[in-house]
Amino acid sequence: MKSYRKELWFQTNKRRELINITSLVEECVRESGVREGLCLVNAMHITASVFINDDEPGLHKDFERWLEKLAPEKPYSQYEHNGFEDNADAHLKRTIMGREVVVAITNGKLDFGPWEQIFYGEFDGKRRKRVLVKIIGE
Repeated sequence: MKSYRKELWFQTNKRRELINITSLVEECVRESGVREGLCLVNAMHITASVFINDDEPGLHKDFERWLEKLAPEKPYSQYEHNGFEDNADAHLKRTIMGREVVVAITNGKLDFGPWEQIFYGEFDGKRRKRVLVKIIGE
């Protein structure tokens, strides 16, 4: 069995941003040489997320609006966590959107359903953060 590991690094210019990382993960699959197996992609920071959904701008705006209703950034004083930091909302948003995804690899390609894409969700940006890609298989 083969095993492959790579870190992808991101630094956003905004506090919150959704980035389609599908092509970067596909490149990892090619580099790994795995033809049949599994690909794990997970955010290595507790204020960021990795998830699968459609790459549709209206949907991304809906995510932003929905997440902000569930866990509004301000007022910062509404959160117990916000003593030395102001990112309690980012922790909550990450919990809602998830930590990781696992995608099957079939015939050397990510085995997606229609319209599925992999996204990195940043909820407390403006600093470097990493995503782990771990691939195992034959």
